[in-house]
Parts: sequence; C-alpha cells; structure tokens
Amino acid sequence: MTIHAKNVETGTVSQSGTEVFIPLNKLKKSPRNARKTPHSEAIIEAYAASIAAKGILQNLVVEPELDGEGAETGFYLVTIGEGRRLAQLLRVKRKQIKKTELVRCIVDTVNDAHEISLDENVTREAMHPADQFEAFRRLNEERGWGAEEIAARFGVTAHVVRQRLRLGSVSPRLMQVYRDGDLTLDQLMAFAITEDHARQEQVFDNLTYNRDAYIIRRELTLTHVAATDRRAIFIGAGAYIDAGGMIIRDLFTDDRGGFYNDAALLDRLVIEKLQGVAESVRQAEGWKWADVHIDYPHAHGLRRTYPQPVALSEEEEAAYAAALEEFNRLTEEWNSEEESPDDVDKRFGKLEVEIERIDALRHAYDPDVITRGGVFVVLSHDGKARIERGFIRAEDDQPETEVQEGSEGYTINGDGEIIEEGIGPDRGDGDDEAEDAGKPLSDLLVRDLTAHRTLGLRLALGEQPDIALIAITHTLAAQAFYQGVEAHCLEIRPTSTYLAGHADGIEDTAAAKALADRHAEWAADMPGDVVDLWGFIVSLDHASVMALFAHCASLTVNAVKQPWERKPRAHETADRLATAVALDMAAHWRPTVRTYLGRVTKAHILAAVCEAVSDEAAERLAALKKQPMAEAAEQLLAGTSWLPALMRTTEPAALGEPRDVIGEAAAAADERSGVDIEPPQGETDLAATDSGSAAEEGEPPHIAAE
Repeated sequence: MTIHAKNVETGTVSQSGTEVFIPLNKLKKSPRNARKTPHSEAIIEAYAASIAAKGILQNLVVEPELDGEGAETGFYLVTIGEGRRLAQLLRVKRKQIKKTELVRCIVDTVNDAHEISLDENVTREAMHPADQFEAFRRLNEERGWGAEEIAARFGVTAHVVRQRLRLGSVSPRLMQVYRDGDLTLDQLMAFAITEDHARQEQVFDNLTYNRDAYIIRRELTLTHVAATDRRAIFIGAGAYIDAGGMIIRDLFTDDRGGFYNDAALLDRLVIEKLQGVAESVRQAEGWKWADVHIDYPHAHGLRRTYPQPVALSEEEEAAYAAALEEFNRLTEEWNSEEESPDDVDKRFGKLEVEIERIDALRHAYDPDVITRGGVFVVLSHDGKARIERGFIRAEDDQPETEVQEGSEGYTINGDGEIIEEGIGPDRGDGDDEAEDAGKPLSDLLVRDLTAHRTLGLRLALGEQPDIALIAITHTLAAQAFYQGVEAHCLEIRPTSTYLAGHADGIEDTAAAKALADRHAEWAADMPGDVVDLWGFIVSLDHASVMALFAHCASLTVNAVKQPWERKPRAHETADRLATAVALDMAAHWRPTVRTYLGRVTKAHILAAVCEAVSDEAAERLAALKKQPMAEAAEQLLAGTSWLPALMRTTEPAALGEPRDVIGEAAAAADERSGVDIEPPQGETDLAATDSGSAAEEGEPPHIAAE
C-alpha cells in the first residue's frame, strides 16, 4: 500500500495536486459535476473494457466530502472521471474486481469543482472519424487482432469493429476527400461496399451532381449479382464460395445476403446444376432430349404437346377412393378442434401426398411423344428448377399422311391435289384412256368450286350463332394449343404480345403463373391430334365452350402503351374492357421500389403517400433522399390498395348509361328494310354522332341509317 493510500485510510487530507490511491467504495459522484445527463450504457461498457485491458489511463480528480460542520467524512467526490468510476462499479458487479479496488486520483481543493468539470467536457476535440477508421485497421494489420479481440479491448461490438475496419480500407485518396469534407460519412460507407480501390476511384470520378449513397452502391455493384437473385438462391452461398467465388457484404445497410462478385461463375454453376436436373428427368421419364436455359427460350419455335387423360387401374382407383374417404372422415372428425394431435397431422400429410400422387396419374404423355420429344429445364423466378415438358422438334415430327380420304367424295394425295371419287383404273369408266387415269382436278376448277362452298358456309354460319361460337372457339384453340398446324378454316389470326419484352420479370409473377396454369389445365384436356379438336369442342357443354372461348380470347388482349403508337381508341376500349370485367389490379400488383417507387420522381412518391395514407405521412418523408424515401413509401403503401392512375379501373357508374348496341343494330337493319321505327324517347341518334366524330378523326364512319 502506498503512503497516499494509507493517508486516505487514516483520514489525513492530502495536499491539493497530490496523487493518491483511494478505495473505490470511498468515491462518490460530485453534486457539482457539470454533466447532468447520465452516461449511456454503451460508453460505460467501453470504459470498462478499456480499463480491463489497459488500466485507468487518466487520473480521476476528486475533492474531500465535508459534513455540515466542515469536517471530512472519509469519502471523496469525483469531479472529473465519473464515467470511469461507473465503469469500475460495473466491473465490481461482474466480480472482476473488489469494491475496495484502489483508484488513482488527484486531489484538487483549489479549483472550483463545477468549473473544472465543465472545462473537462467542453475543452476537447474528438478524433476525426477517418483517423479512428485507419487506427483500427492498423491494429488489425500490424498486431493481427481480429474484430472480436479489438471489440473486447474497446467495449464495442464486433460488428462495429468490422464496419470501422471496412471504412479504414477505403482508398486513401477518397479518405482524404472525406477528411476535407467533400464526402459525407454515408457516401464513404457506400464506397466501402468493395475493397477495390481502383473501382472506388473510378466510380468517384464518374459521379455527377447526384452523389447519393444509393447511387454509389448501385454503380459499385453493377457487375455483381444480389444474393436475392434467383441464380444465387438456386446455387447457394456455400456452393458458390466452394467454387472460388466471393460474396461482397455491405456492413452498413441491409444487403439481404450481399452480392456475388462473379456473375460468369454463377451462371456456369447454374447451367451445370440445371444440366444435372435435366439429365435426371430425361433418364427417369425417357425423353429423347433435355435442354437447359437460365431463361425460358420463348422463341424456340417447337411444337408443344400436353399430357392426355388416362384411365386409372382398378387398384389405383380403389386406393384413391380409400385415401379420399379417410381424409374426409378425419377432416369431419377434427374440423371443430383448434389443433389436432401430431399423429393426426402426419396422417393428413400422408393422405394428401397419396391423393396428389394418384391424381397426377390421371394425365400422362403418350409414349410416342416421349420417345420423340423433349423437355426444357429452366430457372424459375423463385430460384428453383422449372421443368417444361412435351416439346417436339421439326425433324422429330411425324410426316403427314400421304393419302387422305375426304368426307365429301374426294381424295387428297400426298401433294395436296384433289382427285374426284370414281376416277381411276378401279373406279371410273373402263373406256377412259390410261393416261387420264387418276388425273386431278385443275387448280382453276378447285378454286371455283371451293369459293362457292365458302360462300355457302358464310351464309349458313351467319344464321347459326351457336355453331359460330364453336367455330371461332375451334379457330382460336387450334392456334393457341397446336402451334404450327393449319387446322382452322376461319381467317381469324389471334396474336399474343410477348409481355416479357415490355416488363422485366412479369412472367415470374403470381398472375402470370395463374394464366399459365389455366392454359396447362385446358391443354391437358385437349385431344392429342388437332383433327379431333372439333369433336372435342362440340362435346363440351355450353358453359365449358364459353370458358374455353374466354381463355383463348384472353390470350390476345393487348393494352400495352408504346411511345410511338397512336391508337387512343384502342386504349379507351381497353379501359372499358377493364370496367366490364371489374379488373382490380391491386390483387395482382403492388407498388414497390423495383416496380414503381424507385422509377418515379420524389414528387410522385409523395403524391402516392399523400393519396393512399395521409398528408402527414407524406410530410414526414419529404426531407428524405430518393432511395430512403422510396423504401419508406413502400412500407407505408404495403397495407393499402393504392394504384397509379394507369393501373386503375373506372367504376361502371362513371361511364353513364350503357349503350344498347344490339338495339341500335336492329333499328338500322329495319331502316334499311324501309321500316320506320321510332327510337325510345330520350335517346339520341348515337350512330350519327359516332359517325361524325369518326369522320373528323379520319377513320371510317360507322354505318348509319340512310
């Protein structure tokens, strides 16, 4: 024990300015300490870690405590160093030291305690953050200390240390720009996403007036792949790193897994893994070929077939009925209970698997299709392998039948020439010359006869709406489900705009999947040969024909607005169609940073929040920069059904009274027949009005009564 410590214990007051060792339990907080706001837990923790590693580097300044009569109480009031006293008390609580631990102090009875306490807190200049970042980096590089060890010695978390180490590794040139005040800390943190100094400086030199942190991050990661990308999900971080790849992490924002730095390596790994899946499918199912692609090859030009209904065996039908009966029984038994036992849940799961397995057997590909066809294995939007089956290449398609028997008393040979029934050595007149045997009809005659037949079909079909509906449905279905096969006689050519060329990622949405599933369900019911399609449609009930007709018609809808197109009436029709089908785009689309908010101005973002949430919510976002504003707006709009004006559907009431199109057509026909029919009272001559407006715009006028 030192002489000063003994003096304190015996109650002798040391002279002002002398150094003494005082037991911790003899120190108290001074009521004249200028700091009234208590120290944070984080700073006390940092003091404790520093003292544990290096001891108290700066003496505490104290003065003796006096009682009401001016006598010393044996305790000392801490004028300077209250944070260090609290840190030592924390170490006592953790049983790292005793409460009698000696603390080195300086006694000061000359200066005013409040003044020197204020001076201690005011007359100081904090280290520049850049110096701190580089100092941490030196500890890491020169002493070999890791983030955890540095964190323990300075009372901060390992994550904070990693952040400072990353900032310390920023290009020295950019660090100096930061010291000079020409870069903010947010911008410096954005540059720290990569440790490539050359790339950092290149992006810095190419920055324009917009130096927002998100712009810097975007430029630095342009050639990288986000961990949320479907390719990264499919491969996984472990496999990518094992293959020699590196994942870049942003320690200052939620990077959702970081960025894969080698896109070419990632693509190669994806292709290799897809090839493994494709080969497994090909061998297991017997397909002739299997191709792999990251993106679905829409322009493949191949004919596609679909699985056809097949009858189940008696054993499979019995197993299906038994599983379904037990499933329904368990459902009825446990339906009223909030929770069912684990064994019942497991039984439900097994029954569902069995029912789905047998259901899948109800449709199968023709073995001949499998031996000639193939599959595409592509990467789905959710990072899983997507298998598309039933494609047949042109060279694998079966050749056309060389001679077909017509149903109207004629034969079509392999060249498509028509031969009249009864002409030939075995059918015609025995007196015909041999060189005329089997001579086809002339092209001119064939054209003449079929033209008359076409006219007859037009006249008859126009008088039978039900058959017309079937014929149109057949025409649409033949082209939607049997591509490359000319099997329709109505000159209706449906076109379907490739939407993925207009909106990136649209085919990976839930709405696109629902449409594809609906198409696949119809395709599974279609006959294998297009020749049987007419009979299939005729055999359907009216509701099914209408459903198939609606599906085929839906594939031709095009409401995409192109900047160079000028077709306002087509878009007006699309709006009316949306109203007629009560389209609610909020069920299929929502505004996110990627889909909308990150692609419009700040004014548009604030207007959306103001309209969907409140003026106050928009005001709270007004001071934010573009990217944080868009991200915050996405959260606010998530619970609403807000849509941009282009996505909204007009309420039917806003369109006024519906127009009686059928009635107008009937009236016009009657007028052409010479019958004078008065329109209902209050109606105007809409046909004449439409005719005038159309003529003004240079379009053909509507037919009006003369």
